[in-house]
Amino acid sequence: MDLFDKCRQFTKVEETKSLGLYPYFQPISSEQDTEVVINGKKVLMLGSNSYLGLTVHPKVKQAAIDATKKYGTGCAGSRFLNGSLDIHAELESQLADFVHKEEALLFSTGFQSNLGAIAGLVNKGEYVILDKSDHASIVDGTKLSYGEVKRFVHNDMKSLERVLASIDIDTPKMIVVDGVYSMDGDIANLKEIVKLKKRYNARLMVDDAHALGVIGKNGRGTADYFGLTDEVDIIMGTFSKSFASLGGFLAADSYVITYLRHFARSLIFSASITPASTAAVLASLEIMKNNQGLIDKLWDNTNRMRDGLHKMGYDTGTSCTPIIPVIIGDDEKVLLMRKMLFDRGVFVNPVVSPAVPKNKTLIRLSLMATHTFEQIDYALKQMYEVGKELNVI
Repeated sequence: MDLFDKCRQFTKVEETKSLGLYPYFQPISSEQDTEVVINGKKVLMLGSNSYLGLTVHPKVKQAAIDATKKYGTGCAGSRFLNGSLDIHAELESQLADFVHKEEALLFSTGFQSNLGAIAGLVNKGEYVILDKSDHASIVDGTKLSYGEVKRFVHNDMKSLERVLASIDIDTPKMIVVDGVYSMDGDIANLKEIVKLKKRYNARLMVDDAHALGVIGKNGRGTADYFGLTDEVDIIMGTFSKSFASLGGFLAADSYVITYLRHFARSLIFSASITPASTAAVLASLEIMKNNQGLIDKLWDNTNRMRDGLHKMGYDTGTSCTPIIPVIIGDDEKVLLMRKMLFDRGVFVNPVVSPAVPKNKTLIRLSLMATHTFEQIDYALKQMYEVGKELNVI
């Protein structure tokens, strides 16, 4: 046996390409706006996580340019040693204030933020408890920790309570959930999770990658949305969605952040977030704090799209956010539907098994505040015509 045998035997990509249905790694040759250019063709983007459309905002782009002129293109080291800039500290302070926590800590990606928090905090003899729909970075964080892992059925509070009850009440434990789930588009049942957290003596971490800029006052996220900020021990966020950049952060009490500064390996052994990325987040945060209308428009767009899909007979599951899964339930139809929509000028994301169960394969739509009603109506027209042609509605 050779280590690379599995690579030679992996033929699914070529098979899918031969059918003209391979949907991944398509190079975009324009900025990430409501319309993008792929292979010289302009298409409507309904697969972006730039919920507020700030990747193309003039102030955000100018901030990145100015930071590059002042600090250069990179930091040439980790935060732990030579890679800490004054604007890193400024952003950490502003983020902590934004989510109403004592301190924040920057990471180079959102993925690394989750790795650092979970692997850094959960030790041998301790437990981390996950929702079965948690993001892959949360799952991988548990693999790097020395703790025990338990899972509960997605957003099922009886299942969570059974898991918590199976662990000695005095054993250290942390519940980790997404605030907004990236595939289902629904929101964690935070009120009930907090009740169980208190009853069973656990800590609680919320991954707000898809919630910041979307829910809560001025987009402050899930804890703010439910009025439970003081009850959530750690808030995690990414910069690659509403903040129009790249990176991530953790926010918590000062003593927790101090500990993670010295024990989060994904922080200590990674180069720090670039000056341009940092400045872009600072500019995006300023816009977010002072423009609630942008978030209101995001929700107007979301409601228009979801209502239109429901009228056609599409199943959008439990979604109640700008992430709208259109459940098809057949891998081949999902890939074919994606291609047919693309040919009609609409970019969507296909999600097939094993990423989701075979009967739950879906087209994932995501709305932006900068979409126009005309663009949404055009997309709905194409969804209707393609859905009818494929007999999915």
